[in-house]
Amino acid sequence: MAAELTTHELIAKHRPTLDQALEAIRTRAYWSPHPEHPKAYGENGSLDMAAGKAAFDALLGTRLDLGQPGTDDWVGGETSPYGIELGVTYPHADLDELLPAMKAGQRAWRDAGAEMRAVVCLEILRRISDRTHEFAHAVMHTSGQAFMMAFQAGGPHAQDRGLEAVAYAYVEQVRTPDTAEWTKPQGKRDPLALTKQFTPVPRGISLMIGCNTFPTWNGYPGLFASLATGNAVLVKPHPRAVLPLALTVQVARQVLTESGFDPNLVALAAERPGEGIAKALATRPEIRIIDYTGSTAFGDWLEANARQAQVYTEKAGVNTVLVDSAANYKGMLSNLAFSLSLYSGQMCTTPQNLLIPRDGIRTDEGPKTFDEVVADLARAVDGLLGDDARANALLGAIVNPDVKARLEAAAGLGEVALASREISNPEFPGAVVRTPVIVKLDGAKPDDEAAYMSECFGPVSFAVAVDSTADGVELLRRTIREKGAMTVGAYTSDTEVEDTIQEVCLEEAAQLSLNLTGGVYVNQTAAFSDFHGSGGNPAANAALCDGAFVANRFRVVEVRRESEGQA
Repeated sequence: MAAELTTHELIAKHRPTLDQALEAIRTRAYWSPHPEHPKAYGENGSLDMAAGKAAFDALLGTRLDLGQPGTDDWVGGETSPYGIELGVTYPHADLDELLPAMKAGQRAWRDAGAEMRAVVCLEILRRISDRTHEFAHAVMHTSGQAFMMAFQAGGPHAQDRGLEAVAYAYVEQVRTPDTAEWTKPQGKRDPLALTKQFTPVPRGISLMIGCNTFPTWNGYPGLFASLATGNAVLVKPHPRAVLPLALTVQVARQVLTESGFDPNLVALAAERPGEGIAKALATRPEIRIIDYTGSTAFGDWLEANARQAQVYTEKAGVNTVLVDSAANYKGMLSNLAFSLSLYSGQMCTTPQNLLIPRDGIRTDEGPKTFDEVVADLARAVDGLLGDDARANALLGAIVNPDVKARLEAAAGLGEVALASREISNPEFPGAVVRTPVIVKLDGAKPDDEAAYMSECFGPVSFAVAVDSTADGVELLRRTIREKGAMTVGAYTSDTEVEDTIQEVCLEEAAQLSLNLTGGVYVNQTAAFSDFHGSGGNPAANAALCDGAFVANRFRVVEVRRESEGQA
């Protein structure tokens, strides 16, 4: 098919956005080209709320034919956490046919150069943005996120993370010039003169292994980092969350075709129920890059066994908040209550352990005992989720039976300070909706340590009594070092304590939020400004997004020639 999008058109359209992204990652200031409000869509070809819902509904029960080579079957089986069958089927690939087809397009994609690759990626993101309402429903009905969160996190925030990865990829590729004239003086003899050419070359095919909870937000950084650096990308979604990434692949293939490139540079690897193709894929020699978000067990397996590939993992950690004192006690409780409740705690950044001195803390409302702090936090969560409509909008739905089982088992681990309750969702009677549980544990008891030193993914938090702030700091350090942490929070009005906690997080490479009491929460990060994970503790070996996340997805190959006039 002839190219419909010329190089000139794409650069003219998207270069200003790329330049703004480059400036944003340099300054770390707030910026986003993707509107967060649903009412911002519906003009200039984008789908409004009604059209997006209609587009999603039209997908249900259909076959999503991506036109990929090597399709040998059609597979599906997604059930929404809200209780509806999606009924969408996807191409199942014969990898011995698909992978060579993907590799065939890499030469032209490599030769297109960093700028062209970047603007093609931005065109893909632009078209995804135009369909944000449709994607929001796809994310909602595969992840269990409430609609507004699915709209924002699965839409503009995910698109921001993808654009951020493209910007970092561009910076790293253009750090080395395309050509250089090299002259070395030789005294009385003629100088040595070489013309040198430098070309970023891709590693090979990149495998992106998607997750159930944030298929686009966690998936787009690796997908676009690899694509922008010249690699073909094979997208292997979580079997419960295929649709958002399948739609992404569909858009990418359309844009690549219209831009004059091989659509097989991006392809989908859906699997039959129980097939478990990730291990087989990850160790194939064609796979040279892997991006993975999910359990520690499989992340560790990938790092140990996918030796032919550059592996980027975001695994599990035990996120901790240390409470030493509070200058705004009500603000602290409100902030923590929201952080524990958002998306039923099904975020890799949600706090799990709340370390509180057993003798209590100082606050602007006077001293508070350990039991008072925990009881007040329980009341804050109850107050936040007391209205069922608001609770449904914040909690979403439990994403899978494993989360529900962990939630139910947590009540038997210690004294329950806040019991979980069931909430009905009138719009989706099949949804499983539960409020968080808070369990009291003793940091000095070995039996309790087994609970709070393990990740309990979902709406489960442990209020852990520690002997002192100093003991809490040491437990924080040990938790990060042994188990990892995507986020750390702390509350203190003591500058020395603040400095000590900060030093622990610097030494153990954990991202720290101090004294949050307003509308920013420990489990939220902003693209272009915040780093998601650090890559420096066991929770993840990479950060979203920094130079290290993109730079090893390509290598620079040099070709030297003697300059004209040399013998």
